[in-house]
Amino acid sequence: MGQSVITTSIRCIEHGTLSQKQDVLAVEEPLEISIDGRNISITMRTPGNDEELAAGFLFSEGILRDPGQVAEIAITGENRVNVVLASAASVDLARLDRHFYTSSSCGVCGKTSIQALETAGCPVIPRDRPMLAPATISQLPEKLRASQQVFDSTGGLHAAGLFDSGGNLADVREDVGRHNAVDKLIGAQFLRGRLPLDSYVLMLSGRASFELVQKAVMAGIGAVVAVGAPSSLAVDMAEQFGITLIGFARGERFNVYSGEFRLPLGEATDRSTGDLAAVPHR
Repeated sequence: MGQSVITTSIRCIEHGTLSQKQDVLAVEEPLEISIDGRNISITMRTPGNDEELAAGFLFSEGILRDPGQVAEIAITGENRVNVVLASAASVDLARLDRHFYTSSSCGVCGKTSIQALETAGCPVIPRDRPMLAPATISQLPEKLRASQQVFDSTGGLHAAGLFDSGGNLADVREDVGRHNAVDKLIGAQFLRGRLPLDSYVLMLSGRASFELVQKAVMAGIGAVVAVGAPSSLAVDMAEQFGITLIGFARGERFNVYSGEFRLPLGEATDRSTGDLAAVPHR
């Protein structure tokens, strides 16, 4: 397995003075994903947890549905991983040919539309899943940041964390690509037979794009919290599948875009506009 960071010499200018220093960079290299020797995809990623990345990608694209379909995931060479299917497994590889689009975050990626997700039988998250206390949500960004070991040395990786409804960290993955970080995280849970995750929260270190919420839908995740903004299509998808979607989670303040029924909230008047605004009970 390749290394996730490298050290390089840089020139640093500070207060007009030039000096030479050592800096640590996050590694970005291509990974070729194959199924039974057939090349399926090439993605740019940070080396590490490549087996989970392959499993998560194939699950998110609807190719794999159950860990029992997988006999083995093997590293077959530098930057190559091969998924060996179980003898009785049947997969629809044509899905990757039928659903392609240009993504704002990763170029050309596989895509299943909202209608395709409904056709695939992705369930709506039940409304009776655990409530999320505002105080718990407010703690998630810092807890995710504290778990980012590689980010501490590079400052250059996205993170995806899985938390229970009490705010306890269950798992975390890092990668130079935000979609890869989520695939690694979901892939790990898929291989352990832990899906769906309707009582868990997916915490994102950046924005919540359509493709990231789509991955949450596939994994049956009940809530998505992002440090940044969601896209309009991400909000549409979250509403369609009953996901609580929260953006701009910074400190004690955050915006709820869908699924507010999972938060114990009251209403208060926004003093700046006179409109009603959701605030936590005290």
